Amino acid sequence: MAEFILSAFADEAGGGLLSQIAALKDNGFTHIEPRGLDAGNISEFTAAQAKEVRQILDANGIGVSSVGSYFGKINIEDDFTAHFELFKQCVENACILGTKNIRMFSFYMPKDKDPAVYRDEVFARLEKMADCARASDIWCCHENEKGIFGDNDERCLDILKTFEGKMKGIFDPANFIQCGVEILPAYEKLKDYIEYMHVKDCRMSDGFVVPCGKGDGHIEELLSRFKQKDGKRFLTLEPHLKVFAGLEALEQNGGADSVKEEFEYPTNRDAFNAACDALHAILARI
Repeated sequence: MAEFILSAFADEAGGGLLSQIAALKDNGFTHIEPRGLDAGNISEFTAAQAKEVRQILDANGIGVSSVGSYFGKINIEDDFTAHFELFKQCVENACILGTKNIRMFSFYMPKDKDPAVYRDEVFARLEKMADCARASDIWCCHENEKGIFGDNDERCLDILKTFEGKMKGIFDPANFIQCGVEILPAYEKLKDYIEYMHVKDCRMSDGFVVPCGKGDGHIEELLSRFKQKDGKRFLTLEPHLKVFAGLEALEQNGGADSVKEEFEYPTNRDAFNAACDALHAILARI
C-alpha cells in the first residue's frame, strides 16, 4: 500500500517562492515541484540559483518532489544541442535540490505528420537525457502531454518499456483526456512504470480542466488504484483552474486555451486552495 506525499506546482498559487511556500503550508502540503520561481523557470537556473532555492525550502521545511522542467518541450525538428546542454545543468540542480526526479517530455511533433516517422530521433534524444540523468542517480520522469510523441497511452508504453530501468513515468489524467484517451484503461496499461501522479482533472467533451472529481479523470478510482503500489508516492497537484504567470510559455498552444475558468475564483490563490480542498476531500474518501 502506497504512502501518498502531497506536492504541487505551487506557482499556480501566484507569487514568488515564499508565497508559494505559504500556499503549500496552509493547505497541508510538504513538497513542491518547482517550476516558475522568482528568477524565472527552474529549467534555466544556475547551480547558484538552485542552492538559494534549496536554502529557502530547507528553512521552511519544504522538500522537492521533482524538478518541474520543460525539457523535451521543443519541436523534434529543432536543434537539440543547446537544449541538452541546459538539461545537463538541470541534472546538477536536481542533486542540489535533493530530489531524484526530473519531469520531462518527448518532444512536440510537427502538425499533420505521423509521429512514427520521428520515433528514432525521439528515442535517441531520450536516451541521451536518460543516460545523463542516471549517471548522477537522477531519474527522467516522462509526462504525457498533448502534442508530443508520448501523448497517448500506446506511445507512452513504447517509451517506458524501451527505457525500463532508465526512465520512469508520470501519469497526468487531464493531458490524456485532452488526447481522447480513456483514463482507467490507460492506467492499467502503464501502471507498472508510473513513478508518481499529476493530479489534474478534465472534461472529455470539451477538453477543459476542472476541479478534481468534476471531470472524466475518474480521480477517486485512479488514486485508489495508484494507492495499491508500494512505497512513498508523490501526488503533485497541478490545478490549471485559472490562468497563471508563465502558463503561456509552458504549452505549445499558449496554455490559456485549456483553462476556461468556468469555476470562478477571485485570485490564483483562491483557485489553488479550491484545488487543494478537492484533492483532500477525495483522499479522505479513499
